[in-house]
Amino acid sequence: MDSNVLTPEVLRELRAPRPYPAVSLTMPTHRRDPRGERDAVQLRNLLAEAEHRLESDPKVDRRTRAAVQTQLGRAVAGVEARLLLDGLLIHADADEHRVWYLPREVPTRVVFSDSYLTRNLVAAFAQSRPYWALGVAADRARLWSGTGESLQEHRGDGFPMTAPTETWDVEREERVGDTPSTFTDEETRRFLRSVDDAVRAVLARRPRPLHLVGLPPALALLAEAGNAASQAAAGRLAKGGLVDGPAPVLRRELRPVVEDHARRQRREVLDRLGDAKSRRTFAAGLDEVWESVREKRADLVALEEHYRRTVRVCDGHLVPVNDETATRPDVRDDIVDELVETALDGSAEVVFLPDSTLAEHEHVAAVLRY
Repeated sequence: MDSNVLTPEVLRELRAPRPYPAVSLTMPTHRRDPRGERDAVQLRNLLAEAEHRLESDPKVDRRTRAAVQTQLGRAVAGVEARLLLDGLLIHADADEHRVWYLPREVPTRVVFSDSYLTRNLVAAFAQSRPYWALGVAADRARLWSGTGESLQEHRGDGFPMTAPTETWDVEREERVGDTPSTFTDEETRRFLRSVDDAVRAVLARRPRPLHLVGLPPALALLAEAGNAASQAAAGRLAKGGLVDGPAPVLRRELRPVVEDHARRQRREVLDRLGDAKSRRTFAAGLDEVWESVREKRADLVALEEHYRRTVRVCDGHLVPVNDETATRPDVRDDIVDELVETALDGSAEVVFLPDSTLAEHEHVAAVLRY
């Protein structure tokens, strides 16, 4: 399982209370180590630490201890070195386990609680810049879910969609790529209106940038039939033969479109930060942004992709710590991920920017609602 399948429903499930202990293991990994030998050693050590804590925790009875140990063992055995990215997160309780490969570095830690740790997962998902890609032809439509280097077909919310068979006349078909010559049929327009309505519903529940894929006549008719998809579109790939993928080919063709949108988004974010600074609705630096996020005053939070900071919370403020104090129990070494999760929970937009982009603002800044 990877962060591409993190939906609001899955997140709610992960955060739901569950019998103690719900165990979360996190550790940094090395995506460029094909055999994963260093990571395998660290993972074994982390598993040993978790098992030791299970053995010594008086709140865990023998039956629960054995069940959780079994799930942890299965999770560790199922980790695939070839899938490792920059961080690994394992969730396990007495009944299940989940493995997440994260495109974001995480601290090494073992957490026992009555719900799973999610802040690192949420931050990694936000950094992976999730998007939708809608492939459209006159007789069918498919929705694809993309994050970083991953692209998977989204099956649900009515997708994939196929036009009713009576709208399709094979005798009149003149194929150009994957687009039939039925663009003048009212039934085709009706079908594309239903596609537009389905996309509107998906975007309302899970807002992400939307990229449209298809031949120009198909995209033009989609815009004519309804306006939700076209108005929301962050990019367009006017090319046939891609509605059905396959995913690796579609991802490769989409890459320039996705990257162009990311560049435009960076410019827009910097403009918004500049405007906020002139209107004095601006916060900069970890402590200021943390305070605004906790008060739900942040409308936009921008931070550099690899910004990390270890802190101690003192009287509601964040105090940076050095190596000598980093082992104290009140120290939080993933405070940036916690900030991202809190910001998203407060309905703030979170955008990651290239390193050094926000150097003059201490690597993190926010546009405030008031």
